[in-house]
Amino acid sequence: MKTLRVAAIQMNSGSRKSKNIHQATSLITDAASSGARLIVLPELFNWRGDHREMVNNAEPIPGPTSLHMAELAARLRVFLLCGSMIESNPSGSKPFNTGFLVSPSGRIIARYRKLHLFRACLKNGKVINEKNLYSAGNGITVVSTPFGRLGFTICYDLRFPEHFRSLIDRGAQLIAVPSAFTRETGKAHWEVLLRARAIENQVYIIAPNQHGTDPLGTKNYGHSMIVDPWGRVIARASRGKNIIYARLNPLYLKEVRRNLPVLKHRVIFSCRDAAP
Repeated sequence: MKTLRVAAIQMNSGSRKSKNIHQATSLITDAASSGARLIVLPELFNWRGDHREMVNNAEPIPGPTSLHMAELAARLRVFLLCGSMIESNPSGSKPFNTGFLVSPSGRIIARYRKLHLFRACLKNGKVINEKNLYSAGNGITVVSTPFGRLGFTICYDLRFPEHFRSLIDRGAQLIAVPSAFTRETGKAHWEVLLRARAIENQVYIIAPNQHGTDPLGTKNYGHSMIVDPWGRVIARASRGKNIIYARLNPLYLKEVRRNLPVLKHRVIFSCRDAAP
């Protein structure tokens, strides 16, 4: 793993795909010009809108949005993790919520389809149920890069520690958490969960979030963060469109894991090992 300057992009995506892509392109270009070599976008960066229009805005990968992002990554010579977008489902059923990583050569080298689908009843009575909208993925993703092993998650996955531990078991040294966390749940849990996942797994966490209000009236929390393996927030956004930066240090990661070897002390047992 090499020392790496990373950027997490906070944006408020709406129902005009061309506008979202233009905004993302501008922010990615700014991040690259500031020296970021890995740039991470939030969940659903290219379109959020009326659920009845979701299928019409789904795309294959590769497709128009992903090819544009691939060309951009190649031009800027960066790794670009496109947090997620609505990916059309070849089976014809509900689409996937999919993130993908583009290399500096412009090649899509990994993708991840969101496993855990969010369902919650907010205080205002609004019910959000992603199972009505998406098909769930069926596997986890960790990819080797020049800056280390990168694990993928999307938003609600943050609440499932076993998902993160599975990424660590596959060698993850940094984990991306692109999100559209709601304001209500974000105020209570966003920072706590991000820091907990970093501490438990002794890993860097890069978590860009949507901010503002989406086209359906759901308020997002913003407060994108980058957290180090000791659980310290080393970069934090407030409200509004934003880019945050941090430098990830592989020697520090090794130091934390060496001085407090939690991962080596882990005891794995099955139900058969439990006392009667």
